[in-house]
Amino acid sequence: MASFAFRGRDASGQVVQGVLTADTAGAVADQLFERGVTPIEIRSAPSSASGGDELAFSFFQPKVEHIDVLLFSRQLHTLMRAGVPIMRALAGLQESSTNPAMREVLQDVRESLDSGRELSVSLARHPKVFSPFYVSMVRVGEMTGRLEEVFIRLFDHLAFERFMQDQVKSALRYPSFVIAAMAIAVVVVNIFVIPAFAKVFKGFGAELPLMTRMLIGFSDFMLAWWPAILLGMAVSAFGFRAWIATSSGRYAWDRAKLRIPIAGKIVRKATLARFAASFAMASRSGVPIIQALTNVAETVNNAYIGRKVEKMREGVERGESVLRTSIAAGVFTPVVLQMIAVGEESGSLDDMMKEIADMYQGEVEYELKTLAQQIEPILIVVLGIMVLILALGIFLPLWDLGKVSMKR
Repeated sequence: MASFAFRGRDASGQVVQGVLTADTAGAVADQLFERGVTPIEIRSAPSSASGGDELAFSFFQPKVEHIDVLLFSRQLHTLMRAGVPIMRALAGLQESSTNPAMREVLQDVRESLDSGRELSVSLARHPKVFSPFYVSMVRVGEMTGRLEEVFIRLFDHLAFERFMQDQVKSALRYPSFVIAAMAIAVVVVNIFVIPAFAKVFKGFGAELPLMTRMLIGFSDFMLAWWPAILLGMAVSAFGFRAWIATSSGRYAWDRAKLRIPIAGKIVRKATLARFAASFAMASRSGVPIIQALTNVAETVNNAYIGRKVEKMREGVERGESVLRTSIAAGVFTPVVLQMIAVGEESGSLDDMMKEIADMYQGEVEYELKTLAQQIEPILIVVLGIMVLILALGIFLPLWDLGKVSMKR
């Protein structure tokens, strides 16, 4: 028996969390469903004695990737559309999967179906693989008899998320390379270049310029305290990761990300595009608005925006309109609010949300394509300042020495 920390939502939509003891995470999910709690996250809570071994084991253990769930949704839709029974389809997908972790998940899903559980319940036994939004859509498909349609919509949704992630990574590759190169250059200059010049400057027997003294002092500090600097950077990195792992830390960081110059507006638009696309998909699948907002709040991948969506759900529960709650959220532009108003009045809110998602997606694509052009001037200015500081600090004493020599 092992201990598992869980987080889920009860029938009223409230978040509950705690620790349960069971043989597997799937068994914990079964206990939660019996209590009327839909699991959001289930993770092992190892004891201090065996924590290191379990951590090392989980680090090297293969995991189910986003592409595995994407292909699973597409292939299952194709098999169900061809009339293949669900059990036979899952068996075929299990045999054809190249990821051992995905094969284990599909094996457990098949065994769960054999024991009489529904597909949504079987998928919910693996919250790290299938998100609450994914499980909710499957549950709606089972209730409405449109499971085949739900899987192709889930495929489109996952493909959209993957596209957004790939675009962001591609746009940040060039700035990250330049910043890393600048950092390496600073380290090399302070460890090898400036100390060599410092020996020459000390032989002048004259007072050095302020810029030169600052450069030599910083170089001496790096040479004397480099172990402490590396340790401080490592502690800061681990401390930051531990901080954002908490609910309050993640909320604060996700809110701060939206205020970062240039990158903040891209993160905001990408998050709102994910929100609108998820809401449109849920609404088109027949999910009630309150339940749709509850599910979407878990899929936006931003705790700050997720909190805003939860407040929208609370407002709708009180009888307020989607437009009024959207205005109170304070994250949508006037154009988007106008589109929400039109969609709510015409009864086509799902179509308008899809248009909002497409609009935000187009804006994000444009912002990402021009991201390098927006960041390049800033990087050039920073690089120019660094070169100017080094030039003044190194060549000013040489210039003074040259003037002294000419006077002689």
